[in-house]
Amino acid sequence: MKSQKAYRIFEQSIHDYHKSDHVDTPINNPFEKDDIRHLFYHKNWVDTVQWHLEDIIRDPEIDAQEALAIKRRIDKSNQVRTDMVEYIDSYFLDLYKSVQIKKGAKINTESPAWAYDRLSILALKIYHMKEEAERSDASEEHRAACNTKLQVLLEQRTDLSTAIDELLEDFEHGEKYMKVYRQMKMYNDDSLNPVLRARK
Repeated sequence: MKSQKAYRIFEQSIHDYHKSDHVDTPINNPFEKDDIRHLFYHKNWVDTVQWHLEDIIRDPEIDAQEALAIKRRIDKSNQVRTDMVEYIDSYFLDLYKSVQIKKGAKINTESPAWAYDRLSILALKIYHMKEEAERSDASEEHRAACNTKLQVLLEQRTDLSTAIDELLEDFEHGEKYMKVYRQMKMYNDDSLNPVLRARK
């Protein structure tokens, strides 16, 4: 999947979320489960909900119990995000499994799915920075400063999208090869986190 198509899916997810703009809104994924677009949409929805949870938890007057519940929800969300990135990488591994790797082919510093993860977060930054740049109740200075930041984010989107598309082309032509290392997060594992292990 080329970056432009993926970005449009991210935008659709963000737009759909903001129809209600509530972290407990159930997802209504418009794509079939066996369609890779379903995974991209779901991935961004998780990112979008977590974005707003991160806003809520920074309220200096938040109730301590509520903050703890949200922190644990964010931890769970991070694990889901990681799992979904690995599912997306599995898709790309399968997609390029029959490519003949050229002699001297190089490995990339990150997998396609982690690059798309960055693009998903970038889509959220652009959406919310644009909101700030157009806020009617904000000062002219605030809007101008946010518009300047927005232009940088848009340039970053162009660069990241180009890099993703070039990486996929390199995979298609055997110029680079995919090698994925699972994240192996330890803090959610009862056998690896010493605090959780002590509770058993």
